[in-house]
Amino acid sequence: MSATNPVIDISNLNVTFNRGRRPVKAVNGVSLTVGEGEVVALLGESGSGKSVTMRSLLRLHPKGTDINGAMKVAGRDVMALSTRDLGNLRGAVVSMVFQEPRLALDPVYTIGRQIEETIMRHEKVSRSEAAARALALFQKVRIPSPERRLQNYPHEMSGGMLQRAMIAMALACNPKVLLADEPTTALDATVQIQILLLIRELQRELGLSVIFVTHDIGVAAEIADRIAVMYAGRIVEEGRVADVIKAPKHPYTQGLLGARVELAHGRDRLVTIPGSPPDLANMLPGCAFAPRCPQAFEACKSTVPTLTEGGDAGRVACLQYA
Repeated sequence: MSATNPVIDISNLNVTFNRGRRPVKAVNGVSLTVGEGEVVALLGESGSGKSVTMRSLLRLHPKGTDINGAMKVAGRDVMALSTRDLGNLRGAVVSMVFQEPRLALDPVYTIGRQIEETIMRHEKVSRSEAAARALALFQKVRIPSPERRLQNYPHEMSGGMLQRAMIAMALACNPKVLLADEPTTALDATVQIQILLLIRELQRELGLSVIFVTHDIGVAAEIADRIAVMYAGRIVEEGRVADVIKAPKHPYTQGLLGARVELAHGRDRLVTIPGSPPDLANMLPGCAFAPRCPQAFEACKSTVPTLTEGGDAGRVACLQYA
């Protein structure tokens, strides 16, 4: 299922890390589109390739990483961009909200200074104009006492407040695309909901296209229009939120839904997915989920399923639907 006139268009993306004794194939043939003003959640366990896919859109991987495939963002061929053009893309066209803002922000500069520098890097404005915009951004993300908070260093702000500041910085240059890499994982439940509502509200107000990475299917349902479920570096199911949650097709998606605490009432134990994710440096032939799948049959051990188109009903990579 593809978006019409996509703002993000990823086709057959493969990412391999070559550090260590064995190459790690972190992403294997991922294809995904995101339309204008659309929110797509990338859902899956840790190590499934969600964040690697996101960082590939900004080419943030270390040297020695093999990336091939096609990636276009707002009509720009990401793989063909020079270092200078890539710097112009980051922040101005595509911005990223990281999982841990304390690691993403510079500890020796105030938050306000860092936002001002971001604005001045991409736009020809004075320091005073950049400072005024930084203040307006803090007001937009509803940080209390914004004038005082702009003078804070990262260590002087709480996790939730710092994530709001990170969102303000990401929006500083009016990007078309926002990449959110599990921005609520380290926050408590109350603050998590506040950040989710804030991102969704700003997305609608500004018409942003968003990829939101999460391992929580409840969070995906709260914020996304579509869900793409990843496992072992591949997308195994994709569709509209309501369709995926009400009628999941892939056994892995079914397992994720079955493991939700709120669905466990009346049962003695949670339904869990047996086993562990595969070793991406030593992938077995066939479907990567087969060793953990209660519905696997003999062909699953030797054949890698491809995503089958299902129109509005979405796509699924499972031999049961081949």
